[in-house]
This record gives sequence, structure tokens and C-alpha cells, in this order.
Amino acid sequence: MSLTFYNTLTRKKDAFEPIDPRNVRMYVCGPTVYDYAHIGNARPVIVFDLVFRLLRHVYGADHVTYVRNITDVDDKINARAADEGCSIRDLTERTAQQFHADIAALGVLAPTVEPRATEHIDEMKVLCAQLVDKGHAYVAEGHVLFDVASMADYGRLSNRSLEEMEAGARVEVAPYKKGPMDFVLWKPSKEGEPGWPSPCGIAGDGRPGWHIECSAMAGKHLGDVFDIHGGGIDLAFPHHENEIAQSRCAHDTDIMAGVWMHNGFLQVEGEKMSKSLGNFITIHELLDGKTFGGSQWHGRVVRWAMLGTHYRQPIDWTAERLQQARATLFEVAEILHGVEPAEAPNGEVLAALSDDVNTPSALSIVHGLLKSARRNPEKRPELKATLQFMGLYGDETVRELDPGRSDSDVDAGAIDELIAARLSARRDKNWAEADRIRDRLAAMGIVLKDAKDPASGEIVTTWELAR
Repeated sequence: MSLTFYNTLTRKKDAFEPIDPRNVRMYVCGPTVYDYAHIGNARPVIVFDLVFRLLRHVYGADHVTYVRNITDVDDKINARAADEGCSIRDLTERTAQQFHADIAALGVLAPTVEPRATEHIDEMKVLCAQLVDKGHAYVAEGHVLFDVASMADYGRLSNRSLEEMEAGARVEVAPYKKGPMDFVLWKPSKEGEPGWPSPCGIAGDGRPGWHIECSAMAGKHLGDVFDIHGGGIDLAFPHHENEIAQSRCAHDTDIMAGVWMHNGFLQVEGEKMSKSLGNFITIHELLDGKTFGGSQWHGRVVRWAMLGTHYRQPIDWTAERLQQARATLFEVAEILHGVEPAEAPNGEVLAALSDDVNTPSALSIVHGLLKSARRNPEKRPELKATLQFMGLYGDETVRELDPGRSDSDVDAGAIDELIAARLSARRDKNWAEADRIRDRLAAMGIVLKDAKDPASGEIVTTWELAR
């Protein structure tokens, strides 16, 4: 099976050819651990988990290295620790544990390596020294800064000239910078901030800039050039652009990564997510049912809803999207719980995913498989293997998929009315309407049982709560 990915660097979809098929390497920018991760952070975690699964399937689990970092030295971390009156180490440890717990619920695999920035300070200092020695960086007032003008094709990833970037960027104005776009590789530590002995002959302690961290960690664990670098589209400039500049200039390479993959933005109910609008949602809140849609959402439901939109497209995060995903998973659980999975996923689904991770197409095929599996139990093992491959189902029961529901939430009268409407639609051979009502009832966690009345020959439908 061959893979194709859209490459932000080439602006087209290319056939994926790893540098070494026996050692396929991917780096994805991870969280800055100072607070609960929000639902926008969940998107790259889920998307690149699926890419990881694809790579493992094609090249073998032992031949893929996935690195997703943790940033544990940053201005936001320093500020939050000061606000809470706790140590930076206590804050980052606690928040990293929160992150791990939340994303585990989303069905993601652990990365091969999860490096922390503070464990790679020496590598960052070496990069700083290399860049200064090669004329791509300079020391000024206790800082090491990258000299953007020294790199002829800076801006290639974002496809913007230096003049365009200068006009549109919000850059720190500092008298010691040679050019307005020059960015910090190392800076002095202020009192109370973490610090390490500075590189390049600078006196006193300092700490790294954000961009140098990922260059150092990627280089340490994946080499000077590797296969795939991923992250949200918001990171393409300046973060990924600056990573490329640092790594290429330090190592004298034409590229840092062969493929650059970026997932699109996320908005909530048609609006940009922000705390000021009151629609800022963390993964933890979704899982705990503290906000959004008045429900407690299972991690598999969140994952299914997230993959319903192609990863490169913007996604509108809505309660309706989650409700539809949960209704489908209720159906899945009803027929697949306890079923032994087949040895391999469905080939059509794999083909769709191999085409730039086309999850909408893959899920459309899955819905067809689900419809077939309802009628034919022999189809169920393959469906289960397919959903497990995508991380969408882990043999949960319906009750587990809707942990916040109680029997008192059920309106028996409303359910009886819907069942009567469905029977009427079936008598009129309006199968689409009958299916729509069945799906609505499934979304409520209602299991229908159709049976023929021996006396009248009519279909009689009874119902029960899914367990």
C-alpha cells in the first residue's frame, strides 16, 4: 500500500517516499504544559496519531519512530507558576499528567519518544554555537539571535518574501537586533526564571527561545533530516519556518523534513474559540461533561467527531457533530461489543486513508460497512478491526459510551411517539424517514426490537435502554 500526503512545502499532494523504509521518522509539535489542553490542541494529537497508525501498518511498527515533544520552559509557564505560587517543576509535572490522561481517553497511541525541552538544553546550546560559527546567528546584549537575512530562501514554507513577512508580522522591536525579523535563540534569564549557563561566551544564566527547542529535540531523536514534520497550521509561521531556518543552517542541509503536514483551524459553533467569547473548551471539560452541549462526551465520540472533517480543512466544533458521532458509536457497540476482530482492516478504508488521510471518505465507507454488518454478522469482525485500527472503538458498551446518562433522563412518551412515526413510515415504504427516526432513537441510547405479531401479522416494535 502506497501513501500520499499533501506537503505544505511543495504545495501539492506527493507520493510518500521515506528516506529509509526501515526507519520512518515523524516529529509533531506537542503541548506547552501550563494548563489543560483545549479542543484545538486535540486535533493534531488525533490526526497525527492516525498518521502514525498508517505508517506502522505500511512499514511495520518496529520501523517507525514518532516523536512528540513537551515544552516545559516558556514564558507562559513562568507566568502561570508565579500566579499559582508553585514551582515551575510542580506546574509542568501536574499539567503533563493532565495532558496524558486526557489524550489517552481519545484513543491515541503513545509516541515512540516524548522528549522534554529542559532535558535537551545542551543540544540547544550546541545549535546556537554552530549557527554563530557559520555566520547565521550573532550575540547581542546577552542574546543569541538568528540572522534571517543570512538565509537566502527564508520564508519558503509559508511562501512569503521577507518583505511580506516583515509587513505582516508582530515582531519584538529591540535595538540590538540587526533586522526586524531576527528571532531569539537564547536569552538572559530574569530573576526567578529557570536558567542554565549561556552558550557562545555569554556571561550569566539564560534560557532557550521557543523555536530552538524543537530543532534540538527533532535533531537529537530523528537526525538532521527526517521524513515528516507535523502540527497545526497556526505553527507554519513563524514557528516551523524558524525551525527550518535553524536546522538547515546549522546542519548545511537543503531541507529539515521531506514532508510538512498541517491540520486546519478549529472553531466552535461557527465562532473562533476564545475565552472572551466564553466558548473556550478544554479536552478535560468535554470528557467530564462540565461544559458544551450539556453532556459528558466519551473520548471515542470526540475522536469520531474530529475525524469527520478532513484534517487540512477548518472544522466547526458543534454539539450536533458530537451527538451524531455518539449515535453511530451506539450502533457500533450494539453489534460489535464482544466480537472478535478480524486480522486486518477493510481495504477500501485503508485506501481512503492512504490518500492524504481522507477520513471523511473512510468514514463514509465505514457507515456502509456498519449497515451491512447490522444484517450480516459475518461482516462484523472486519468492521471491528477497521474501527480499532482507526482508534474509533475499543469494545466499549453503549453505557460506557454515554457515562453521564441515567435512566431517569428517558422520556418514555416521546420514545413511543417516535416509534409510532417510524412504523407509519415503514408502512408507507418511506425507508429514509424510518431510518432517520431509528438513528435519532439510537442517539438517545434506545435499542429497538422489531417482531411480527403472530395473530395480526403486523410488525410490533418494543424498546429498551442500551446497556
